[in-house]
Amino acid sequence: MKTRVLFAFICVYSRLTLAQTPCRSNPVYQPCDIEFELTEQEAAQHPNPYLSVELRAEFRAPKGDTYRMPGFWDGGRKFKVRFSTLVEGEWAFRVSSNIERFTGKIGTFTATAAATPGFVIPFNVHHFRYSRPDTAHLWMGDTCYRFATIPVETFRGLIDLRAAQKFNHLRGLVLGEAANAARVFSSPDRIVPEYFQNVDERIRYMNQKGITCDLILGGEHAQLEKLLPNWKQREHYVRYLVARYAAMNITWQGLQEYEDYENGPALLKEIGDLLKQLDPYRRPRSTGARATSAPLAGGGWMNYIVHQSSNPSLFTIEYQLYPTPFVNAEVGCEDSGAGRSLPEHVDTDTFRKRMWNAAINGQHVTFCNTGTYGAATAGVDLKFADSPGAQQAGHLYDFFAQTRYWDLEPYFRVEGARALALEEVEYIVYLEKPAPVEILLHKAGYDVSWFNPITGAWVEEGNFKGERYTVGNLPDPSHDWILYIRREGKKQGMNRSYKLESRTPVTQTVETSKGETPFEIQLPAEAELSAGKPLEFNATLKKANRATRNMTWLWTGEAPASGLGYRVLGSSQFGEFVIPPDITREYPTALSLRVVGLDGNGKIYAADRVYTLKK
Repeated sequence: MKTRVLFAFICVYSRLTLAQTPCRSNPVYQPCDIEFELTEQEAAQHPNPYLSVELRAEFRAPKGDTYRMPGFWDGGRKFKVRFSTLVEGEWAFRVSSNIERFTGKIGTFTATAAATPGFVIPFNVHHFRYSRPDTAHLWMGDTCYRFATIPVETFRGLIDLRAAQKFNHLRGLVLGEAANAARVFSSPDRIVPEYFQNVDERIRYMNQKGITCDLILGGEHAQLEKLLPNWKQREHYVRYLVARYAAMNITWQGLQEYEDYENGPALLKEIGDLLKQLDPYRRPRSTGARATSAPLAGGGWMNYIVHQSSNPSLFTIEYQLYPTPFVNAEVGCEDSGAGRSLPEHVDTDTFRKRMWNAAINGQHVTFCNTGTYGAATAGVDLKFADSPGAQQAGHLYDFFAQTRYWDLEPYFRVEGARALALEEVEYIVYLEKPAPVEILLHKAGYDVSWFNPITGAWVEEGNFKGERYTVGNLPDPSHDWILYIRREGKKQGMNRSYKLESRTPVTQTVETSKGETPFEIQLPAEAELSAGKPLEFNATLKKANRATRNMTWLWTGEAPASGLGYRVLGSSQFGEFVIPPDITREYPTALSLRVVGLDGNGKIYAADRVYTLKK
């Protein structure tokens, strides 16, 4: 049947010649380029081919599925269509273009056995896997904003080391910092294709080392809006990036911090919808944010959420609200000697603790070091690449790699600490400091061990049988530890199953009924609030019990008329917060204030109040 479909497809266009330099034989998931070249006359008719030449190809898989890819200008008179196959077998393609000579050209090629597990895709609600359905993906990221512009020797040295340290993502700006972006776009309608050829080579190098590139399309301080002020210009740019990079192992991360942009949510909606339309591989899509990209989740274009925060309350609560994976792109940035210039630059111990708090709340983590992350005012120096924090990120990876990490979910039947679990199989408890801890288990026999997050060493505790495990003394009370309780035999038996996941996590419905919600907003009490000024807040408990004594809190504010989404204001029961003036563009306006509380049993509640917000 496959042969007949392919034969029929080719026969229809038998009068047409093959496209120039088609792919002949290529492994599945490996990109290959089909090249085209304009004649001198065609080039004269298209003095700016980036804007005026249209080129695309439709690819047909052995079973008849079709995928459409746009082509891209590669400098001079050259064009390419870049494509990666998804299954083995014979593929066919047909070209369409506003260059009459290209339209209708056809070709065939063979996709051979894959050499890699494929591309990263969201999976099992809060997790990731590769294209190969039996292979989970444990995201371990690094940050190098200027990956595309640093010296090639430095770039390759960093990638070689990160791959050896088990990092499998690197986050960076496709256009580099502002001055470089201005060189790439000499005007909004003209690009330097040689620059993107360099980016191609660097992403290929990452992919060869098993590293996925998390591409940020626009940098801080509204870089993209200033560079490409109208939608048509941004549309050409997004189309160009999809054509060049969708066939590679990448994810899309929108903007560095979307709040920097005057109308960030609307801009990302335009970009995100276009990515969904053009990218046949449906690469993971999100955006950077000052704290969380979750306010944009309702736009329908994102399929994972990025946090840039060390706030465990934010992690804990939003995880219960959104059925998507969470990637923390900046729990903090380790200073191992390069120096600190921002509040999020922290010492190694602080970074490690933040990283583990994020992971134990279900986050996929991304590393950062002040000597290698390549911010606008910071260089990339390889002497900081093998830092203690990078080594400890590797220990975190090693720990989770021997668990069923794609099945783990936050676990609430624990006192005195936070935990992840696949109930009845394995329980992971993070103890940041010595404290009484008790964890309720399914009654059975367990193996118990301690994991040192600084050295990666194990300390065996022995066996335990029962349903209530109490922590005595830590192996060394001078630092944090991970307690690992598991039924090793059952875990290994499950790992031999043909099916990857063993359960589907359930996202909660927030309880907002006043009669059921155990708290209410007491402060602010006044009807009018001022932006930019400290305000007292307080959520008063109406019911006192074990569950409410262990509440996790998150306060958010939103000016609905602005369309900018909510902002995180606070993460405690009471205190002070400041409503950011850029929460809206027009004053006065209505402000919706919400406090969300997660009780000790894992049940989530919310209380709301509407105010008038003025400057």
